[in-house]
Amino acid sequence: MKNKKELPTVCVLGCGGFVGSHLVERLLDSGDYGQITGIDISDQKIRHLSGNSRFDFVKADAHSIELLRPSIEKSSTVISLVALCNPSLYTTIPLEVIDSNFTLPLEIVKLCHEYQTRLIHFSTSEVYGKTAMSLSDSSAMDEDGSIDRWVLTEDTSQLILGPVRAQRWSYACAKQLLERVIYAYGTSNSLEYTIVRPFNFIGPRMDFLPGLEGEGIPRVFACFMDALLFEKPLQLVDGGNNRRCFTYIDDAIDAVMAIIDNRESSRSQIFNIGNPDNEISIRDLASLMHQMYGEIRGKAYLRSSIGSISGKEFYGEGYDDSDRRIPDIRKAVDCLGWKPKTGLSQTIQLSMLSFIEHFKTVKNST
Repeated sequence: MKNKKELPTVCVLGCGGFVGSHLVERLLDSGDYGQITGIDISDQKIRHLSGNSRFDFVKADAHSIELLRPSIEKSSTVISLVALCNPSLYTTIPLEVIDSNFTLPLEIVKLCHEYQTRLIHFSTSEVYGKTAMSLSDSSAMDEDGSIDRWVLTEDTSQLILGPVRAQRWSYACAKQLLERVIYAYGTSNSLEYTIVRPFNFIGPRMDFLPGLEGEGIPRVFACFMDALLFEKPLQLVDGGNNRRCFTYIDDAIDAVMAIIDNRESSRSQIFNIGNPDNEISIRDLASLMHQMYGEIRGKAYLRSSIGSISGKEFYGEGYDDSDRRIPDIRKAVDCLGWKPKTGLSQTIQLSMLSFIEHFKTVKNST
């Protein structure tokens, strides 16, 4: 085992993204860590941190393994956030999705093993795929009206993906395989690891606004904000009947910090990080956001309607989806002492406000 510095040193791969930017902020706000190294191809979301003497930003592709080597070697913990994680890409550039989520990050796993560096790897709730309940003829509810059979548990739930032709599952399959490799390195080669399965994190700095900051289709919350801001229909894919649990980014970062701090209890563990109380259908999410937008900006700005579109038309050939994902977070509660605090309405409202303010800033600067 290599000799680490007294204060833990952390390397954040993908520090310039949504989760990474919030995580670096929190690490720097704490006095419990030494030098923080961040690696990404863009520093746009973390430029306000550039003057901090404890933060070293390396502008590089996090898949450039030889550039990563010195940062991983000197760090106590590596947090790997790098991924292509947008459903619009899964059917359009599946080979790149597989490379980004398995082939290339596999080298990061190998480097962490080589230097005996602790790895906190971000996977996805998508590894659960289609819930077993949705594939059965059983009632959606248990006899007592509970939803226990829909809840997804890290170590016992089945991971059920669609057929090969449904390229929607290229992302989930790549992520699942890398989890299995990390697990094998842990059991066979003593890699110290923790795997995080995020459930729909939202908040400031997530995704992008098409036409202003990038092209393509962002994830559902950003899609709906784009529609509201630019007075377009909020499109419900296949009716918007699928359900998701939305987690506010501050709660998510609380969980990651708890993983970093609770080294022994998080060793060789997989954690669902999400808010099971914040479940909502995509149809109801659209209605809620539509209503809140009018309340926040005034009805004069509310010029968007709510429409419907097929998954094939919206995402292209090979689209498929899971109907429902409810995280079992008992392990995170028991091992980490973590529990999400932000309810659904506040999560949606805070995230919408951040998009509106960001939109004004970007629009005024163009």
